[in-house]
Amino acid sequence: MTDAGWDPGAFRAGVQGELDHFLDLQAVRLAALGPDADRLLAEARAVVSGGKRFRAAFCYWGYSAVAGVPEGAAASAVLRAAASLELLHASALVHDDLMDASDTRRGRAATHRGFEAGHRGDGWRGDPEQYGAAAAILIGDLLLSWADELLRTCGLERTGPAQDVLDLCRSEVIAGQFLDVSVQARGHADVAEAMTVLRYKSAKYSIERPLHIGAALAGADSVTLDRLTEFGLPLGEAFQLRDDLLGVFGDPATTGKPAGDDLVEGKRTVLVAHALSGAAPADARRLDAALGGPLTPDEVDEMRRIITDSGARDRVEEQIADLGRQALDALDRGRERFGWDDAACGVLAGLAAAATQRTH
Repeated sequence: MTDAGWDPGAFRAGVQGELDHFLDLQAVRLAALGPDADRLLAEARAVVSGGKRFRAAFCYWGYSAVAGVPEGAAASAVLRAAASLELLHASALVHDDLMDASDTRRGRAATHRGFEAGHRGDGWRGDPEQYGAAAAILIGDLLLSWADELLRTCGLERTGPAQDVLDLCRSEVIAGQFLDVSVQARGHADVAEAMTVLRYKSAKYSIERPLHIGAALAGADSVTLDRLTEFGLPLGEAFQLRDDLLGVFGDPATTGKPAGDDLVEGKRTVLVAHALSGAAPADARRLDAALGGPLTPDEVDEMRRIITDSGARDRVEEQIADLGRQALDALDRGRERFGWDDAACGVLAGLAAAATQRTH
């Protein structure tokens, strides 16, 4: 398989350009609202800046796998459609940070914290935390609405089937997020429950549904979408399992999040579920009690030691490798048996490696 001479940096820049242009149009629409609208748009611009653009890439190359690599006006239209998924992603991050009471995102203040600080610094009336929460809810909602608008106005003819997939995707990720919140509140999740959260909160909307949206824009039928699921769903699960490892063992300098952030937030991830089932009883009790509470650097190191000693870290690495192999086998079948574009499959193989082997 070839990689079509794909330049990931140029692709990310292209996605950013489409997002910037779209937000410029929104700024004109909202100009009459004055300085508060400026602050709203400024934060929206900040939260859609940067990132790995995996969702946009899987959408673009899902289209290309079915219809061939687009050129000219079609390429620009597919890029706009792909960029819409980055608005969906930004919405999810803003809401997720609020629900998790996270302080930072990508090395800057999380949206609710930034508006909270602005309220406090300006000496406004009322509760700064409540103001920050309200701002985050509204910005996340606005980004979610804009995702639909950008897809609908991308310039391609077959947006209807793609919008149907986007509707399903939004329902899945919101319901998955609620499942995650409920699991944390109950303070328990076995491996099967944790995998369900992972699948619906992240795996589907990160890779499977972006592939489906791209393919639907290319005119794919339901059988083709099912075949893409055989590639996208295990890869999405591997992607999130890698994220779970980084949430505990990642370097803050590259992740942009504090050390052991998932432990402090009390995340009942697959990694934690494996650790609780595999650790010595005393260690399991210590880990379970520590989840969701403030931790010193030494305590974070102790929790990491418990997780590692339990075998959970190695087990999750094995899961990632196995799911990655499943995905690549499905990609090979798509190319060899079903005529998926060779160049697109080459790029998708590279994206699979990037998604599962990343360090941030």
